[in-house]
Amino acid sequence: MSKTLVKIENMYAGYNGTVVLKAVDLQIFEQDFLGIIGPNGGGKTTLIKTVLGLLKPLSGRIIFENDLLKNRIGYMPQTHQIDRKFPVSVSEVVESGLISEKKLSHQARKAKTREMIRQMDIENAADKAIGELSGGQLQRTLLARAVINDPELLILDEPNSYVDKRFEARFYELLKEINQKTAIVLVSHDIGTVISTVKNIACVNETLHYHPGTDVDSNWLEEHWACPLEVIVHGDLPHRVLKKH
Repeated sequence: MSKTLVKIENMYAGYNGTVVLKAVDLQIFEQDFLGIIGPNGGGKTTLIKTVLGLLKPLSGRIIFENDLLKNRIGYMPQTHQIDRKFPVSVSEVVESGLISEKKLSHQARKAKTREMIRQMDIENAADKAIGELSGGQLQRTLLARAVINDPELLILDEPNSYVDKRFEARFYELLKEINQKTAIVLVSHDIGTVISTVKNIACVNETLHYHPGTDVDSNWLEEHWACPLEVIVHGDLPHRVLKKH
């Protein structure tokens, strides 16, 4: 059985006295690929923040497999959190993912940054400001930053909200390659993409409901999403979840 990297026990979390998440229990396993789904306002972002250590639980606890893991979490934020007017280049953004690697020399940092940029196929944009990038280039830049320090856990917050459709298939291929040695948590409102990509699913809607595997029927989804849903699939890349109307 796979090793548990992160274990959440009976966790309550929220802001300014308002409880957003209640009695959450969850385990994230080594080389897991966990999809986190749920309606807007259901608590997905709150859950991410507690795992990242940006928000302290009101009660309950989060147990990491070891103290080093806390510094080996890669994070890819939503695009609206990125200030594209900030004067910083692709290379600088990618290299900033090594901020916790105090022992790396300047030369080693530059070499690792160049290699990561090469792997993401954004060499022709390495010196560009992030405000000049296409959606796909920005996505690859943020992914490179998130994985450059070889994290044990990678958290992706709504990556399909800024996906470049021309790069989409390659993006999910990259995630599968990364998942061979890194556990991934993919947060999305797009159930179709989640079901076609991940290994296990959790629905967050005030509390958390875990479903091992991706053979999820509509009854389970509707019960925990709290509204009727229809999943539409197109080949190997599904993308839309619609309320019945």
